[in-house]
Amino acid sequence: MEFALPPPPPPSLAIAGTHTRFPVRRIFCVGRNYAAHAAEMGADRRAPPFFFTKPADAVVDSGAPVPYPPACRDLHHEGELVVALGRGGAGIAAQDAPAHIWGYAAGIDLTRRDLQAAAKKAGRPWDMAKGFDHSAPCGAICPVADCHDIARARLELTVNGTTRQAAPLADMIWPVPDIISHLSGLVTLAPGDLIFTGTPAGVGPLKPGDQVGVTITGLPPLSIKIT
Repeated sequence: MEFALPPPPPPSLAIAGTHTRFPVRRIFCVGRNYAAHAAEMGADRRAPPFFFTKPADAVVDSGAPVPYPPACRDLHHEGELVVALGRGGAGIAAQDAPAHIWGYAAGIDLTRRDLQAAAKKAGRPWDMAKGFDHSAPCGAICPVADCHDIARARLELTVNGTTRQAAPLADMIWPVPDIISHLSGLVTLAPGDLIFTGTPAGVGPLKPGDQVGVTITGLPPLSIKIT
């Protein structure tokens, strides 16, 4: 006898100040979008943006435990601004991009750096270095109407209370409207898509027991514990 199984609930994230949730469709990430981080990774800051993805169910709410991933001895933090889209489209002009944004959040792009280095050396994809379980912790999403002058905000990531990363979002090589425009020239975007917009300098290792926090001016803070 065959059974019709109910579909699993879609991945979702908390919405600040409400009991409702934001359904997550896809996760796109921008690589090397801060000049200082590009330099620490040995890259040229003048390069156009490039993108990689994580599965939607890699999202983790603030406050949730994050297990140290298997097959890894060098897990790194990358604090980032996350953009949540409320409208989709293809070929979006940069000046039209803000109308597609539903809200913003603080996020962490967790990276198995050792797997990434091995993949780079072999000329292979990064999927298992970036798109593993629990690899996209994200704070509650702040609706865009409640986010005041996000372009002037500052990001800070701490590990056990010590600052590891700190930079103004204005240091982005490619600001959010340009990111959306570039990405929509490659794929058709849709409501529920998240964009992790890149990380500043100071990425570094994590170990079990570490408490990691990300604050971005005006947004709900993100806090996770590596277990």
